[in-house]
Amino acid sequence: MLTRLKVNGFKNLVGVDVRFGPFTCIAGANGAGKSTPFDAIRFLSLTANYSLLEAALRVRDEAGHNTDVRGLFHRVGDKVTDTISFDAEMIVPPQAVDDLGQTGRASITFLRYALVVRLRPDAANGPTSNPLEIVREELVHILKGSAHEHLLFPHNVREWRSRVVTGRRAGVAFISTTEKEGGGRIIKLHQDAKGGGRAYERTATVLPRTVLSSSTAAESPTALCGRREMQSWRLLQLEPAALRQPDEFTATAHLDSNGLHLPANLNRLAMRGEAARVYSQLANRLSELIGSVRSIRIDRDEKRELLTLMMTGHEGTELPARALSDGTLRFLALSVLELDPETPGLLCLEEPENGIHPDRIPTMLQLLQDIATDPEEPADETNALRQVIVNTHSPSVVMAVPEDSVLLAKPEPDLLDGKGFTKVVFACLPGNWRTKSDPPCPQMGRGDILSYLNPAAVIRLPQRPAKSRRRVIDHPEFAFAAPS
Repeated sequence: MLTRLKVNGFKNLVGVDVRFGPFTCIAGANGAGKSTPFDAIRFLSLTANYSLLEAALRVRDEAGHNTDVRGLFHRVGDKVTDTISFDAEMIVPPQAVDDLGQTGRASITFLRYALVVRLRPDAANGPTSNPLEIVREELVHILKGSAHEHLLFPHNVREWRSRVVTGRRAGVAFISTTEKEGGGRIIKLHQDAKGGGRAYERTATVLPRTVLSSSTAAESPTALCGRREMQSWRLLQLEPAALRQPDEFTATAHLDSNGLHLPANLNRLAMRGEAARVYSQLANRLSELIGSVRSIRIDRDEKRELLTLMMTGHEGTELPARALSDGTLRFLALSVLELDPETPGLLCLEEPENGIHPDRIPTMLQLLQDIATDPEEPADETNALRQVIVNTHSPSVVMAVPEDSVLLAKPEPDLLDGKGFTKVVFACLPGNWRTKSDPPCPQMGRGDILSYLNPAAVIRLPQRPAKSRRRVIDHPEFAFAAPS
């Protein structure tokens, strides 16, 4: 779970410091920068699995692809900032399995990871085999006793925080960077043993990838758990064509970011537990979301060795996934994720309202909040440590989400070496938990949010459920916007 992200020098993110709860909604106009945090999160996630160069090339540019890593660096006119820094606070899983199948247990589960990369000087003169260089890499623990200073969103201390923030560590970092005599830098991976154990040293200038990305259970199980947590941060872009595909018996049993392997994922859930119960839970959930769902099952074609998702409506007609609407498929995929305790981590979704009928948008938003961990309930298998971040420019979405979940991406002028540029600032509504942070979250003004409070949309907005948090449209500042 990513609880705080500081970024400087990545695209239009300059001096950004954002705190996240279990569910966050980033609103903003087109081109304001509301999607850039997703790119920063994705880059960090990719560095836990790939080389720096490949991670950079996998992050999209404005056209949806990337062929030049310099496009990730902040630019003012023809001047490109040569350094990007990241600082991420995260709650990691208590144990993880490395690439060799060995299991490691974290000595503490609340960590801060810092990464600073820069363009090599020779990269400015043309392409090089490795244009990115690690300036600093660090992984340190956050004391369990000071967790309350970092986890500011409302949560149950006994049942939730004490179960997800566990363990202890004395003094030594898990990954550190030091300067060598005579110049150069060494990145050290410290063992989890008491006192830090033996440190494995790597020369920073020749590293093609982060030290975290090669961590194992034997060397540093806590670093491994941090690596697995970062790898679980995904940009979920559900494509109807992928969701409609059947799966071979041997297909991976986890949903891909684009929606592939939905039948295999559901089949795994059915095989792991009581199939009838799993299918019934899913059908009931979909009936709440879209109505007209009698049953759901996986058809096993033994001859062709194919798994096909089938859905039966209340009229009794059974249809395969390829015949279902785009909106139904998205609801179905997200409902399967909600049921799957083996899918932890962070899910980023862009404009979740796309392809959804306006009347169903509040239902979609409730489903996304249900996927995320409930910090007021015990953290266990039924309340997995999951997190959801969405972005939007839709008034229907902004009005319906909890008011303390909203961050508004605002363009703001600034100067760099005497030249003006526009950066993005993420502002919150007055009076919520983010204003208690240090430094406090910038606050949006009345004029910043008014364009999202469309009275015509309020008329269609259902009443707020009794147990849900107050929504943006319910904030006292905007009471005038609702129809009488």
